[in-house]
Amino acid sequence: MIRTKPPRRPALIAVLILSSVGTAVAGSAALDALSARDAAGGLRAALSKGVDVAVSQLGANNGFLNDPKVTIPLPAGLEKADKALRVLGMGGQADELKATMNHAAEAAVAQAKPVFKQALQHMTLTDAKGILTGGDGAGTAYFKRTTSAQLASSFKPIVSTETAKLGLTAKYNEFAGKAAQLGLVSAQDANLNDYVTAKALDGLFSRIAEEEHQIRQDPAGQASSLIKKVFGAL
Repeated sequence: MIRTKPPRRPALIAVLILSSVGTAVAGSAALDALSARDAAGGLRAALSKGVDVAVSQLGANNGFLNDPKVTIPLPAGLEKADKALRVLGMGGQADELKATMNHAAEAAVAQAKPVFKQALQHMTLTDAKGILTGGDGAGTAYFKRTTSAQLASSFKPIVSTETAKLGLTAKYNEFAGKAAQLGLVSAQDANLNDYVTAKALDGLFSRIAEEEHQIRQDPAGQASSLIKKVFGAL
């Protein structure tokens, strides 16, 4: 009986390397075969979908409060300090302040779509190529770079209106300002409206990132044929 020798390990490694190189080349060829118009259109459709889902979820009633991943807490320095709550006259109102902060965030996020749509309209082919080949999170990073300043500017008046309803904004800012001087909270957290605005943006971008990840992981599961075509080629 003749025994066949198992393939040598170096040969096996070489086969695996060639196989993975071939897969990468095939993927690159598939992406190159797409027209610039299809690539940009599929990307815009995917990012637009991510924005729509994120805004509809977080902009809904209790969208922030009911989601532990994005719920806005009191700044750590104040949350841990019972004396701080008493100074603010918030003994039994801490929960109310937290709820108002989160409702302010949802009210602001509900108005975010036009800013994102504008960013998509101004997206160049170079931007599109960078996002498509940049890997998971590249689309979210593009939105952060192009919309953060405008979103913060549009969010803050909405947040201010909502937090003013409790009449605690001035007291919060006064106390938190002193706490910031002592290093208990950051300078940004010392202003209630700045703090809520920043947290609202953090929650929104984190949700968009989740949607982008889902699209990249499962392009075949998307309803849009163009999204399937573009992201299926990556």
